[in-house]
Amino acid sequence: MDEKLKKVRELTDKHFSKTFCFAKWYHANIYFQTGETHSCYHPAPHAIDVDEIKENPSALHNTMIKKQERMEMLNGVQTSGCQYCWNVENMGKDYVSDRHIRSSSIYSNDRLNEVATKEPDFNVNPEYLEVSFGNECNFRCGYCHPKASSRFYNEIKKFGPYDMVNNHRCDIDWFNIYEEESNPYLDAWWKWWPEVSKTLNILRITGGEATIQTSTYKLFDLLEKDPKPHLELNVNTNLGGKPKQLEKFTDSVNSLLSQDKIKQFKLFTSVDTWGERAEYIRDGLDIEVFERNMDYFLENTTAPLTFMITFNIFSVTTFQSLLEKILEWRKKYNNIETHRWQRIHFDTPYLKEPLQYDMNILPKEDYMPYMESHLQFIKDNLDDDSKHAFSTLEYEKFRRVVDYMRTAEYPEERIQEGRKDFHNFFQEQDRRRNINYQDTFPEMAKFFHQCKKAANK
Repeated sequence: MDEKLKKVRELTDKHFSKTFCFAKWYHANIYFQTGETHSCYHPAPHAIDVDEIKENPSALHNTMIKKQERMEMLNGVQTSGCQYCWNVENMGKDYVSDRHIRSSSIYSNDRLNEVATKEPDFNVNPEYLEVSFGNECNFRCGYCHPKASSRFYNEIKKFGPYDMVNNHRCDIDWFNIYEEESNPYLDAWWKWWPEVSKTLNILRITGGEATIQTSTYKLFDLLEKDPKPHLELNVNTNLGGKPKQLEKFTDSVNSLLSQDKIKQFKLFTSVDTWGERAEYIRDGLDIEVFERNMDYFLENTTAPLTFMITFNIFSVTTFQSLLEKILEWRKKYNNIETHRWQRIHFDTPYLKEPLQYDMNILPKEDYMPYMESHLQFIKDNLDDDSKHAFSTLEYEKFRRVVDYMRTAEYPEERIQEGRKDFHNFFQEQDRRRNINYQDTFPEMAKFFHQCKKAANK
């Protein structure tokens, strides 16, 4: 076990309990379009009481539900919402859960003393905040959800949910979407901002699509007038907005950086392969616009860019095309004289839900050779001493994806369910969007036939 992690684990166990997690106090994700929050991705988001935030704007994070969970953690209770970590820890004392990792990443003596000395239900200002100002988005990626995409939401309003599948129906009748102009949760956020921004170290804006939302630029204006030189600002974007809009966004970021009004800026974007196949996966993507916008941003700022690759069933056959582009971009944007560190990063988490996008419903004998080939390409271009090559860490991260696909053994019933949903979902999606997965991925024709056969059963 990492020594820092081990030390933090011992300190929190000693001062608090064996179920304590700093993230419940100092991390928060807030979804303003639905009025929901959680402190990490494992517990399901819960509703924020709209009456509570009128009196206490910090209840956007300090909800009564979180306060109850904090009390339980202080008393050694395994809170019901955090079952993901308890499942790991219940396997034995040597297993390290995300509770340990997150606590280690944000541990400090000041935070430890604050929790130890204050009343258990005190209102805490988080260290890390990820916010979604709204669901306004110009994309409707198939594995996304109407909660996070206005285009997807409008599609479901027009055609109804995907009721021909068991997974990813995308029903919208169980939640409300608040518009930016009349959102009580956003009103509370702007009231809370002067206080929370004093101690906030990292603020990450996600979507919807952040670069086209008015609240993003309102925040930029506030930072121009009242700088936060201690703040790292991160933004998720699909890089698919109109070039003029992206130029406005880039110029705003560059102004904040050049005048030291923020400490650092990081841009995150998503793409899962390259060319027309990438455009199929992320409906709304125009590869030429994407690359043009990326070029403008990287040429006009010093900020790094990270590709969040949602490795899914459609990435398997042509992932190398994106790896080749990453090498190309690394040579173009890593200026040896001005950039000490790598500017072009990428991560390869694999997608498990919805099931029809899961690579493990593919027949392994046909598709593992593709995966091995992509991994070999990374290995052939690996050099830890060059910013123009791949790193050992990147190789190991993707090797885990390859190994997972090789060793994962789904029950036959689950495989057939996934293939049935694949056929039914993509047939319907293509009808609604006037696209065609069979023409886009001709190398997968045999698999498509297997899915049709499963659906017809």
